[in-house]
Amino acid sequence: MGRSKPEKKLNGTVIVTYRCNARCSMCNRYKAPSRPEEELTVETIKKLPKMYFTNITGGEPFIRTDLPDIVRELYKKSDRIVISTNGFFTDRIVALAKEFPQVGIRISIEGLEQTNNEIRGLENGYQRGYNTLKTLREMGMNDVGFGMTVQDKNAPDLVPLYNISDEMGMEFATASLHNSFYFVEAKNIIHDRPMVARNFENLINALLRSSSPKKWFRAYFNHGLINYIYGQPRLLPCDMSFDTFFIDPYGDVMPCNGTKEKEVMGNLNTQTWTELWNSPEAEKVREKVRRCDRQCWMIGSVSPAMHKYIWKPAWWVIKHKAKSLFTGKPYSIYENMICRDYRDGKVSKEQLDKCSTCDLNAVIDNGLSEASKAQLLGKTGEEIVDADIAQQMDIGRR
Repeated sequence: MGRSKPEKKLNGTVIVTYRCNARCSMCNRYKAPSRPEEELTVETIKKLPKMYFTNITGGEPFIRTDLPDIVRELYKKSDRIVISTNGFFTDRIVALAKEFPQVGIRISIEGLEQTNNEIRGLENGYQRGYNTLKTLREMGMNDVGFGMTVQDKNAPDLVPLYNISDEMGMEFATASLHNSFYFVEAKNIIHDRPMVARNFENLINALLRSSSPKKWFRAYFNHGLINYIYGQPRLLPCDMSFDTFFIDPYGDVMPCNGTKEKEVMGNLNTQTWTELWNSPEAEKVREKVRRCDRQCWMIGSVSPAMHKYIWKPAWWVIKHKAKSLFTGKPYSIYENMICRDYRDGKVSKEQLDKCSTCDLNAVIDNGLSEASKAQLLGKTGEEIVDADIAQQMDIGRR
């Protein structure tokens, strides 16, 4: 008898909660929290497949006091885990990092202090996040860094924030504005595309001048963000739902977090992974993914594609790294035809706006269960989460 094929490892994102204590201007998830009683249990986590990479996110994942139990179980499934957080719960983050020193931590910081605090709506949010990162580095953790969602308001802070992360020896992850049920938002849009693109250009050139191959490939990712904010087709195919998945707090497995409405392949609370992944519902979602025209460029879908179609980003990196040996500016936004066309008046801002996912008249799907929606009839999401955190803190003081 021949050997059985090894189980294919997937790329997974685990949304452990929709509760969030931040008040970000580009994301309304804090207005639509999940009920703690309905959120993913360790028993459901045990049913997940083998993964080569897992991102734990929210909401704010550290609102869950049982997060160490979830991480402990996920390490039986996954080769690498990175947690995305706003960095507010420093003590919880540090305690978890002590137990799992190999875990990755990405703290969302949206610019320098004033800009960050205005965008994220967290009192002293910048200092909390920065001090948490500094503490983690002093503990000897290597896989820590900043995550920044670039928009008009914070684009000028892009390179200064990268320089801070570089001086601290930290990772620096970027994104741009997206609209979807996950963000409970449909109105996000870049207004001054050339200004934002020029700041990305400066970052790309800084990354290419570095001695780190990882940063060279990050330069390619940021090149793709310029392409995205101009509303152009993705530089790489999207294979979400084929070798990558998201699971939400209710156990619903989805292709990604970038769809306008929540697309469900199945529910892991009630199904086995094999049943779910091979179900007719999953195939229907995959058909939708193949026809999707949203052109998202988020690390969750791009990173697997960069590995799978490595020759394309690798050739881009080789060309631009070679240029960096002879010039301080190996990359220009005008390598992109759409940037040249906009500069030369061949395409208008209004035409580019129509290429975005911004929809001022959209009815937003927040992806909540009926029970989670019901809790919002008498209270706001902010009131619910604030009361939840206050109760947690009170219990912790006893």
